[in-house]
Amino acid sequence: MSPAPALYNAIVLDHFLNPRNVGDVPQAEALGEAGEPNCGDAMRLSLRIKHGRIVDARFRTVGCGAAIASSSMATELIKGRTLEEARHFSNQEVVAALGGLPPAKVQCSLLAGQALQAALEDYEKRRPGGRARGRTGR
Repeated sequence: MSPAPALYNAIVLDHFLNPRNVGDVPQAEALGEAGEPNCGDAMRLSLRIKHGRIVDARFRTVGCGAAIASSSMATELIKGRTLEEARHFSNQEVVAALGGLPPAKVQCSLLAGQALQAALEDYEKRRPGGRARGRTGR
């Protein structure tokens, strides 16, 4: 077996081995993508938004266990949030909810925030008269 159990806690392993919300939201109202060129991780996030609230979030991530676990946890955390609440989402929420990540893997949690911000910008662009808010991932 790999040394993963020594690197990751039980929550991270659970979200890596049993990721939640994998795939694409059918007829998504928003799509966002983010990538980390240094390690090759990439994430695509799709959202269903109703009445200013995220009602569904799904992801596709290519990357290490920490990137997949972070993506899975992020979708769980953002469901039910208003768009304004989602704009303030940070990778630190993901790290805390996962019970921590090894220092070298914290950057993997950044993908989710970046993809979410890109999805929110996409949503604004798609709305009649909408425009990007110019926010970047955190």
